[in-house]
Amino acid sequence: MVHFVILGAGECGARAAFALREKGFAGEITLVGAEPLPPYERPPLSKAGPADASDPKFIAAAEKYIENGIRLLTGVEARDFDPSSRIVTLSDGTVLSYDKLLLATGAAARSFPGAARGSPHIRALRTHHDAAALREAMKPGQHIAIIGGGFIGLELAATARLLGAEVTVIEGLERVLKRGVPEEIALMLTERHRAEGVDIRCGVSIEALIEESGKALIRLSTGEVIEADLVLVGIGARPNVEIAERAGLTIDNGIAVDTYLQTSAPDVFAAGDCCSFPLSIYGGRRVRLESWRNAQEQGTLAAANMLGLNEAVSAVPWFWSDQYDMTLQISGLAEGAITHQRRELGAGAFILFHLDAGGRLIAASGIGPGNAVARDIRLAEMLIAARAHPNPAALAASDIKLKSLLAA
Repeated sequence: MVHFVILGAGECGARAAFALREKGFAGEITLVGAEPLPPYERPPLSKAGPADASDPKFIAAAEKYIENGIRLLTGVEARDFDPSSRIVTLSDGTVLSYDKLLLATGAAARSFPGAARGSPHIRALRTHHDAAALREAMKPGQHIAIIGGGFIGLELAATARLLGAEVTVIEGLERVLKRGVPEEIALMLTERHRAEGVDIRCGVSIEALIEESGKALIRLSTGEVIEADLVLVGIGARPNVEIAERAGLTIDNGIAVDTYLQTSAPDVFAAGDCCSFPLSIYGGRRVRLESWRNAQEQGTLAAANMLGLNEAVSAVPWFWSDQYDMTLQISGLAEGAITHQRRELGAGAFILFHLDAGGRLIAASGIGPGNAVARDIRLAEMLIAARAHPNPAALAASDIKLKSLLAA
């Protein structure tokens, strides 16, 4: 019987497994995950508020895998695979032969250079186990220091403050959210965090991060030492490409795939955080995306292409972040924009529309309470996908509906 193997039991891998069945695949499916838990949602790890973190939000109940004939192997890692013999070797000695293989190996948190490994006082966030340990430390009377002012760092800063902990955020660049978020929105979030009592320090370099006497110590280049009960290292993630490298696959800021998510090896696909791919709506620029929706969409797309449907990557990138009662949403990629138009939505919410030199809308960034920007960001996403060149004045005019620009 035909056997499809999926390495990586996160959002992407699980979605691919179920999508194969939904699309009529009747062969064998094996889904391999390194964590002991069944596949679960990762966004709640950093975005959740002061709720109990004892149980993750599972993608599907355990019986669903059985009902769909998906063999789920948890707590075991894929060590190697051989594209010529089509054999996968697992850490427990299990050997799997495959007809087609999907690499959905995700990404791993970057560690701080020189920091003590395995310290309970110096942690990163990538798994439910990490989240549970962090949540245990987020309580009144505790001081949490966060290295990195990106999405993960700021979301956890908000969660820690909601739970009563004192929080310091240290960012080496001149502002938070430097990568991919406009300065106007970053400034608004910085002000909100400071109003909530978060000590945000930007443009600060760290000389050392050590553990001493049950505390974590951060020594700054100024000579100041910040003492914390727990330090979260949130300085980005690196794609898990080691198994692909050992198999001789092409690597380019992740496992390199074509527009159909096919790697350089026959019948081997890659999807989600671990791969880079060409995006046609941005002139074929190769990108790698770390987002929940991309993982979900590429899992479904990979399943289709493993079945020979030849569906190209076409989705507009989309990201979101929840901090306190504020939600940030971004559609598209603003790199290459030369100007932007601001649309006020009321109640402090606004959207920035990013245009390239030819007047084409290439991205939109919005922020506001709750779902204030959700509808207009969705319409902007459709305009970006249509490669629209909307009237800039109309984008800024809140009395002109974006739907009318889409119709035009």
